[in-house]
Amino acid sequence: MQSTVTRKKLNMQKLLAPAALVILYVFFSIFGKNFFGYEGIKQILQSSYYIGFMAFGVTFVIITGGIDLSIGTVMMCSAIIGGTAFTNWGWPVPLALVLVLVSGLFFGLCNGLMVAKAKLPPFIATLGTMMVSQGFGSIISNVRTMHYSPTYVGDWFRPVFYISGNFPVGAIWLLGAFLVAAFVLNKTRLGRYNFAIGSNEEAARLSGVKTDRWKIAIYAICGLFAGFAGIFFGAAYTTITPGKGNGEELNAIAAVVIGGTSMSGGSGSMVGTLIGVLIMSTLKKGLSSVGLQAHWQTFFTGFVVIGAVLLDNARNRAANKVKIAAPAVKK
Repeated sequence: MQSTVTRKKLNMQKLLAPAALVILYVFFSIFGKNFFGYEGIKQILQSSYYIGFMAFGVTFVIITGGIDLSIGTVMMCSAIIGGTAFTNWGWPVPLALVLVLVSGLFFGLCNGLMVAKAKLPPFIATLGTMMVSQGFGSIISNVRTMHYSPTYVGDWFRPVFYISGNFPVGAIWLLGAFLVAAFVLNKTRLGRYNFAIGSNEEAARLSGVKTDRWKIAIYAICGLFAGFAGIFFGAAYTTITPGKGNGEELNAIAAVVIGGTSMSGGSGSMVGTLIGVLIMSTLKKGLSSVGLQAHWQTFFTGFVVIGAVLLDNARNRAANKVKIAAPAVKK
């Protein structure tokens, strides 16, 4: 009986993030200015693009029980490298955009090698990469701002990656990235091993899983998504300033935690991450609509993240009770 009640509580907790998203939207629609309707939804989606790409990538890493603190600066550095390629080196813009992705992939691969082969703690390894990528962006651009405005990339860039007319075309890219990430996590060997490593890495290794190889691949995927985020950041803001990016990773990580992915590893979903991203964007635009400045978003987001972590702890305790009670019930 106790096991059944615990399972019901566990299932109810999974509905909290979607319920929170609906409640936030209704609240700001009532009390916010020009929030309800198509224009408000469009603004929520537009502020979700680059955070969403980072969040999808770091979801893989957090499920392994790791963390990637470098995704914010890697996003900026990759965008700066691409901007330098078409501004200073004369590369065609499409080829420079490929370089943005390759740069993100390279940083992610380095993170994976440090964590899996050099056995550095993920916090330390990615903290180092955060500082390296932040400095490298300034070095390669000679501390010059890079522009993704129509003058530099052409009139086609923003309509392809950000907005076309009044339609938020970036939402199509975000949905596509979500579907790909969800498929990889739920339907492929990499996804299965991702969960296995997060649940019990040693048990996975003893069962024949080459854990080091898969962890490298997971961090590389995270870096690739950070590269994609760099393209969409450029499309959204058109100006990339060297030495920036610190703090952007926290928005993505917060979205993942709010979406229900456990910081202790072994559980999580892309659906939850997408909901977490939308919650973060709704909070950002909603607070602005009621006249509060950006620092209030940081203030309230901190409380939301703390609440999400407390919920995660409660969810883990409930899951453990189910596991302990299950043999007794079966017997």
